[in-house]
Amino acid sequence: MHRAPLLTRLRRHVPSDAVEAEHLQRMIEFVERENECFERSLARGHLTGSAFIIDEGRTHALLLHHAKLERWLQPGGYADGDQDLHAVALREAREETGLASIQPLGEAIFDVDVHAIPARAGTPAHWHYDVRYLFEADQSAPLRGNRESKGLAWRELGVIGMSGEESLARMARKVLARFGERFVAG
Repeated sequence: MHRAPLLTRLRRHVPSDAVEAEHLQRMIEFVERENECFERSLARGHLTGSAFIIDEGRTHALLLHHAKLERWLQPGGYADGDQDLHAVALREAREETGLASIQPLGEAIFDVDVHAIPARAGTPAHWHYDVRYLFEADQSAPLRGNRESKGLAWRELGVIGMSGEESLARMARKVLARFGERFVAG
């Protein structure tokens, strides 16, 4: 069963709050039920891999302004059949930021999120079952976005942690809890 390694990692993941626990349960049920869960062609939803990239000082995260969704998000994208979502997250992060030297901060799942994607021309509304991993990059390295984003920016974790975008805020709070608050929010 090609889904077994992911299911093992998902079952080992410890959610940080009740919302993430609900997302985790939904994701496990989805992966158990859907043999084609790694394929974008599965119209009702599919797995994606994302990278929450923090700087070496553990004070900022790199976000991109998503062109289609018009929101600031972490880099990430479709699995497109790849069952290694950690590799998917790293590949997408490199493609969307232009950074070559992104380093993983472990192989374990960092966060999970299930969110609705609105319908667009030719694509019905569907669900993204997003598996997120934690990475590190040099904040002084030059950034080069691609057509999927309108911009890239390093944002303070404290500011992200208080933002209205709960999914991003949860990840920022996790980093701050893991590494300690080493900043003064501005």
